Amino acid sequence: MRLKATAPIVFTFLAALVAASPSKAREPLELVVLGDSLVAGYELGAGEDYPARLEAALTDAGYDVVIANAGVSGDTTSGGLARVDWSVPDGTDGVILELGANDALRGIAPQDVKSNLSAIIESLQGRDIPVMLMGMMAPPNMGSDYAEAFNPIYGALAAEFDVPLYPFILDGVAANAELQLADGMHPNAGGVEVMVENSLPSVEAFIDTIGEE
Repeated sequence: MRLKATAPIVFTFLAALVAASPSKAREPLELVVLGDSLVAGYELGAGEDYPARLEAALTDAGYDVVIANAGVSGDTTSGGLARVDWSVPDGTDGVILELGANDALRGIAPQDVKSNLSAIIESLQGRDIPVMLMGMMAPPNMGSDYAEAFNPIYGALAAEFDVPLYPFILDGVAANAELQLADGMHPNAGGVEVMVENSLPSVEAFIDTIGEE
């Protein structure tokens, strides 16, 4: 008789416990890195790209995440805008947005770059998908006038849309030949590791804000 009386109580307690922990159903966090060849893994081996190495680093740090690589070599901000809806599926928990390097190399007007990035962020936020912005800097050969117009774009967007910003995706890699491919622009496998190491604290902070929502 005692077991029959206890069983409904135990079942009710477990049901209440499950109902009080809805966040468990959303694990792991599903992130997308939307970007260009700097994250796509240009001329790198399988698993050496930035999203794959970032996922591994986050897993080692105790996070339960899956990161999809939506990097397309040669992509510009206009290209990213054109494909954002299908590159970032519904249900995505967060997007790391890395675009603009190819725009700068082609001398695309900074105001157009800002407009495209704004539209991408607005599209994602309109779908309730949090965004982290990865900054870029204009190459020196574009001249100081172009750099003065291009480089502040990312900080301005971060402030306007209240999104976290990692100021320069190639921090520690740019101008370091040992961490670059022969083209002097793209990171090699070692360069990707530096990118991950340097950006990891910022990405962790971004993920923690998603967990609070």
